[in-house]
Amino acid sequence: MTALPRWTLFAAAALLLGASFFTAPLQAQAAAAAYPDNPRLDAAVLDMAQAYRRRDSRALAAALPQFKGYMLEPWAAYWELSNRLDTASKAEILAFLNTYAGTYQEDRLRADWLLQLGRAADWQTFNTQYPLYRMGDDRSIQCFAALADFVGNRADVAATVQANWLVLRESEEGCSSAFDALFKAHKLPAQVAWVRARLAMENDRPQVAAQAIGILDSSWVKGFDTVYQRPAKYLDDKLTAMRPKTRELVSLAMIRMAESDYQKAALQVDKLRWRAQLSPEERSWVWGVIGKRAAQKQDADALSYFAKGNLAQMHEDHLAWGARAALRAGQWARAQAFINAMPSNLRADSAWTYWHARTQLELSPGANDPARVAALAALQTLAGTRGFYEMLALEETGGRITAPARPAPTSAFEREAARLNPGLQRGLYAIQIGLRAEGVREWNYTTNLHQNGGMDDRALLAAADMACRAEVWDRCINASDRTRGLVDVEQRFPTPFRQSVVARSTAVGLDPAYVYGLIRQESRFIMDARSGVGASGLMQVMPATAKWTAKKLGMTDFAPHKINDRDTNIAIGTGYLKLALDSFGGSMPLAAAAYNAGPGRARLWRSGPFTVEGAIWAENVPFPETRDYVKKVLANTTLYAAMLSGQPQSIKARLGRIGPPSEADAAQPDPGVDLP
Repeated sequence: MTALPRWTLFAAAALLLGASFFTAPLQAQAAAAAYPDNPRLDAAVLDMAQAYRRRDSRALAAALPQFKGYMLEPWAAYWELSNRLDTASKAEILAFLNTYAGTYQEDRLRADWLLQLGRAADWQTFNTQYPLYRMGDDRSIQCFAALADFVGNRADVAATVQANWLVLRESEEGCSSAFDALFKAHKLPAQVAWVRARLAMENDRPQVAAQAIGILDSSWVKGFDTVYQRPAKYLDDKLTAMRPKTRELVSLAMIRMAESDYQKAALQVDKLRWRAQLSPEERSWVWGVIGKRAAQKQDADALSYFAKGNLAQMHEDHLAWGARAALRAGQWARAQAFINAMPSNLRADSAWTYWHARTQLELSPGANDPARVAALAALQTLAGTRGFYEMLALEETGGRITAPARPAPTSAFEREAARLNPGLQRGLYAIQIGLRAEGVREWNYTTNLHQNGGMDDRALLAAADMACRAEVWDRCINASDRTRGLVDVEQRFPTPFRQSVVARSTAVGLDPAYVYGLIRQESRFIMDARSGVGASGLMQVMPATAKWTAKKLGMTDFAPHKINDRDTNIAIGTGYLKLALDSFGGSMPLAAAAYNAGPGRARLWRSGPFTVEGAIWAENVPFPETRDYVKKVLANTTLYAAMLSGQPQSIKARLGRIGPPSEADAAQPDPGVDLP
C-alpha cells in the first residue's frame, strides 16, 4: 500500500461529519484550504514537544506564534497553556476551550482544569465545566464530581467514591479527597481505607497503603514502614503488646509476609493468638492472599490454604486464583464454588463465563440435565472469533474457527468523511512526524466518539481504512477492533511485509500464522517499536537476545544497530521463536510464554504435578501480562491460520496439553537449553 501524504483538506469536514463535532471557531480555521508538508514547522513542533516535557515556559511562549494555521496548532496551543495552567486566567482558559472546541486538546485541557478546580474546591466553576467533559474516564475527576455533588447537595455518592478509590493508582487525589470528606461525615467506613491498604500491600504499592492509613490516623503511618519493610519483626513485637487500633496493621504485615514467604505467613495466621484477635474477615483475606501466592507457585497445597478462609470474605482476585488452582488440580466442583463466589461483574467476564459453563458440563453428565443445558446455552452465547474464550466456546459447541465474512467495502463518501476528519488527520500526522504518543491519544479519542453516537461501525471501518492506507498498522487495528456489528478481519488482522514474514517463517520451519500472531501482539507491526525494557522492532527483540540469536543462526554480519532493520528483526525473531518452540516440544503456548517472559519462567510454570489442557495452563500463568499475551497470541494465530489457509482451524489443537516433560523427553538433548 502507498502511504498517504501528510496533508489534506479540512474543507467540508463539518458537512460530512455533522456540525455538532466542531464549533464555529474551529470550522473557520479548518476551512482555510490545504496544509502542505512543512519540514520547518514539523521540526519546530518536535522541539516544542520537548520544551513542554522540560516545562520550559519561555521556549513554549516564544515558539507558539509560528504555528498559526499549522496542522498541529491545537497541540502547540495546548502545550503552552497547559504548562502554565495554574497561573492562567479563567478568561484565557475559556478562550482556548472556545477556539479549539470539538478537539481532543479542548477536552484534555478541560480535564486538566477540572483537576485544578477540584483541588481548589471551586465547585461552582467545576459544576459548570464537568458536564462538558466528553472523555469522562478520569477517576480523580469522577471523584471530584461526586465530592462536588456531596458538598452542594448532600447527595449519596459513597458507592461511586468507594468503587473508584479501590481501583489502585499511585495518585488518586480526587478519590482520596472524596473519601476523606465522606469518612469524616460518617458516610464511608474506615474498612474501605483498610481494603485499599490491603490491595496496595498485595500489589507492592506501599505509598498507596500509607496514604490510605494516614487518612484514618496520621500517627499510624510512622509504624507502617516496619510493617512493610520488616513484617516478621512487626508481628514479633505485637506478640507482647497487641493494641486494638493496630489489629488491621497486623493483617497488613501478614499480607506483606505472604507476598515473599506464604508458608511462613500461613504459620503466623494459624497461631492461636491471631485466630483469637483477628476478625474472621481479616483472617479470610489473609488466607486468600496465601492461597493466591501458593497457586501462583503451583503449590499443591494452595487449595488447602483457601479452605481455611470464607470465600465470601475474600477479594475477587483471590477467588480467581482459587478457581485457577482448582482447574489445574482437576477439581471441577471446587472451581465452580470459587466462580459462584465471584462478584457478578467478574463472573460475566468471558474467562469465567467459559469456565463456569465447563464446570457445569463436567459435573452434569446427563444430556438433559438442566445445568448442562444452561451451560451449553451460555457457551453458544459466548461462541465466536472475537477472542480466546470465544473461540474455545465455539469449539466446545461443535464449531470450528473460520475467518468472518468481510462487510461491504467502505464507500467513497465514507472514506472521504474519514479523510476530512480533523482528529483523524492530526492523529496520523502527529504519528508520521514522530509524535507517536500524541497522535495515538488523538486517534483513540476520535475513534472513541462512537460511544456517544459520533462514529458508527461504518465510520470506524473507514477510519481503519485510512490508517491502513497510511501503513499506520496499529491505528488500523485499533479503529477496526472497536466495531461491534461489523468485522473486517483483514483490517483487524493485517498481513504487512507478507513476503518477508512468510519466506523467513517457512525457511526456519515455523507456521507463518504463528509468527503473524506474535508480531500482532508484540508490536502491532510498528517498525520502530521500542518497549520500556529495550526490546526493539517488529518482533520486539532484546539487544542481548538478538546478539545471542544472531550468533546461533550464523549471522556473521549482525551489528546491534541492525536490530530495527525489518528483515534482520524478522530473521532474529523467527529464529529465536523456532528455538523456543523446539525447546518446548513444539508447544505454541509454552514457546509464546518463553518469548514474553523468558524460557526459565516458562520451564518453571510447566513443572507442576499436573498435565492439563493448554487453556487451563494458560489461565494459570502467574504474570497477568504473560497470561494475556499467551491467550492473545494463540487466538491471533488461529485466526491468521484461517485467513491464510482458507480452512477451518482449531485453537484447542494449538493449545494441546501441557505438563512436566516425560522421562523420555527429559532424556533428550534440549536444543534451547541455553536460550536467554
